[in-house]
Amino acid sequence: MRILNVNALLDPVTGGGTAERTMQMSRALCDAGLDCSILTTDVGLTNDLLTRLEGIRVTAYRCFLKRFYLPWVRYSEIRREVECADVIHLMGHWTVLNALVYLAAMAGKKPYVVCPAGALRIYGRSRILKIVYNLLVGERLIRNASAWIAITEEERAQFEAYGVERDKVFVIPNGIDPEDFPNEGETGFRDKHGIGNRPFILFVGRLNAIKGPDILLEAFCRGQHAWPEWHLVFAGPDGGLLSMLKSNAAKCSAHDQVHFIGYVGGVEKSVAYHAADMLVIPSRHEAMSIVALESGISGTPVLLTDQCGFDVVERVGGGKAVPATVEGVQAGLVEMLSDRAKLTVMGNRLRDYVRDNYTWVVVVRRYLGLYRKLFAKA
Repeated sequence: MRILNVNALLDPVTGGGTAERTMQMSRALCDAGLDCSILTTDVGLTNDLLTRLEGIRVTAYRCFLKRFYLPWVRYSEIRREVECADVIHLMGHWTVLNALVYLAAMAGKKPYVVCPAGALRIYGRSRILKIVYNLLVGERLIRNASAWIAITEEERAQFEAYGVERDKVFVIPNGIDPEDFPNEGETGFRDKHGIGNRPFILFVGRLNAIKGPDILLEAFCRGQHAWPEWHLVFAGPDGGLLSMLKSNAAKCSAHDQVHFIGYVGGVEKSVAYHAADMLVIPSRHEAMSIVALESGISGTPVLLTDQCGFDVVERVGGGKAVPATVEGVQAGLVEMLSDRAKLTVMGNRLRDYVRDNYTWVVVVRRYLGLYRKLFAKA
């Protein structure tokens, strides 16, 4: 069976969790014996990324307008790629590449599935353009799919606005590969960033409003008197808030304990998770935080908001879910930082839960079952 995965971005810096999901899912499908290929743009596509995708054919079109990730490609080229596939998987929603592949799939009568990964809501910037996109192609793209995939149970409801009954939506969560997160180099990470033996809180993600780093910073500064020895590390690229965050951090009484280290990936990201005492995900909106899985497989407990689609963290004793407000995050910090030894216990519980339920070896079985059904009907 030949699977074509489509995602306008494979670069984890700009593409975030959906880029990571596409790469990991493609590797898992390839390991399961399927012929898997990827359509994308060349934005941030490095040799290191291609090395991670060894054995998978990657077709990357030149992007000539990065603001909207417009690919420089003839429609006939898209048609050829689609005709070679048995099943097509569209990741995300608001991209021209998805629209072109959808039109080619409809013309060639090829089965395709959509996995918006939380992108169906009109949220954030370019609201008018997103409304126009849906009117022109987006609503039909979702409605006419052969199957629909949500990352969480909560996300299923978002399909209803596009005319898809929630009971018809499959839930296939994010997955994780434990081999990507070895435990090594913790001391070097702490020394490099001036933390030493002191405990620290980690944030991983783009520094933009949706991810909520401003919520975390204010909560940390407000309650700093309750945890004077703790440091706060922001690991992620600037998404528009870095200047404001640095300015606000300078006004905090614990300003020398707040660190902005930029984007981390690969081994360095693994080291950051293992070195941290806990991860905080203060997102205002998220389908299912992949960094929660990354932290979990590293044995690091998680404090997240109830907008992350992963409240199970609290139910299994691996962390805590709180409202997406400064007060909510501050209360969560007060509770979790009160007993550092307990954090180790919570991290171990979360690691066991993630290992049993969210490795790609487990998750990919759901894709295989769905794809086989679609292939049999085609």
